[in-house]
Amino acid sequence: MRRVPLTPRADWRAKADAIGFVYHDTGGRPYWDESAAYVFTLAQIDDQLEPAAAELHAMCLALVDEVVRDAALLTRLAIPAAHHALVAESWRTNQPSLYGRFDLAYDGAGPPKLYEYNADTPTSVFEAATFQWLWLEELIAGGALPSGADQFNSLFDKLRARFAQLFPQGGFVHFAAEASAIEDRQTVRFFEDLATQAGIDPKFVDLHDIGLNAEGRFVDAENFELQAAFKLHPWEHMFREPYAAHLAGARVRWIEPAWKAILSNKGLLPLLWQRHRDHPNLLPAFFDDDPEAATLGDSYVRKPLFSREGANVAVVEAGVAAPVLDGGYGAEGQVRQALHPAPRFDGRHAVIGAWIVGDEPAGIGVREDEELVTRDLARFVPHYISE
Repeated sequence: MRRVPLTPRADWRAKADAIGFVYHDTGGRPYWDESAAYVFTLAQIDDQLEPAAAELHAMCLALVDEVVRDAALLTRLAIPAAHHALVAESWRTNQPSLYGRFDLAYDGAGPPKLYEYNADTPTSVFEAATFQWLWLEELIAGGALPSGADQFNSLFDKLRARFAQLFPQGGFVHFAAEASAIEDRQTVRFFEDLATQAGIDPKFVDLHDIGLNAEGRFVDAENFELQAAFKLHPWEHMFREPYAAHLAGARVRWIEPAWKAILSNKGLLPLLWQRHRDHPNLLPAFFDDDPEAATLGDSYVRKPLFSREGANVAVVEAGVAAPVLDGGYGAEGQVRQALHPAPRFDGRHAVIGAWIVGDEPAGIGVREDEELVTRDLARFVPHYISE
């Protein structure tokens, strides 16, 4: 694994705009950064990253099967008691998952290490599945990359096929997100397009326009009932919304299903460590109030159970905590994870996002940040495979 400098295409922004990847710049600087690329060998993909993602996913599913049967564990994960039955029932009835993303530390040599599992509403999927692949094809065609270069990226095809598996008869499916959030809206547009190609009739609804009818069913602004719905809104928020009491009775087939609330929770990390101590793809992790957390010493990372884009994640080195990005998380509980900085390339820390579609690994994306904690302004850098 190495980072190589490249010359950006002069018209890359226009090409991004043309496919709907309009959030390519964030905070006054490029979010998509093709001034470099990460290069992997085929062995690094086939022998390390892909098997690690597959094994971690299997371990996670086994953990869900345990947690849904244990009210104390569900409570430990700050899942409200009123929704324990909903989470358990979604697992017992085999409500299927669409996708998820593991965030991994990987330097090309040692085994990948799990930072967290974005199992409920992971973003960066649009740019990973589409623009990253188009970049590869164009640079190969123009001679900027070797003709035999490849990419670990079957996201588009596997997502489309997964939609066809989830809805083999087609049908009408709502797609919900906050319309004013550009990245969320464009990500959902991407999923709507995939669903259309899979024979599904998609209908977008702004999260703020979803209401309840007299029968306690969720409806959109035109009073169409939500029967199956993809939602870019995390379960930990849904459980605490004013409508939460109606979730169990509304009979919506949610994508992602409620059991994903177990896996998108940072409490997953100590639970996995308890059951698979010293696994090569795990970092030591403990609930913050566990006396065994002291074994991490005075250097560790403290993470809220619920946190997005690095908010309220504190890096503690030699007893000194670095400033955190305050997103209001933490009251629900914290975990400690061993400090394991992502490898640095040209002054930037690179984190691998390993995608799962259904139950299969489906590719990677790389994001890099000058800081130890990957934030919302972290850049997406494309990758390719070359010997």
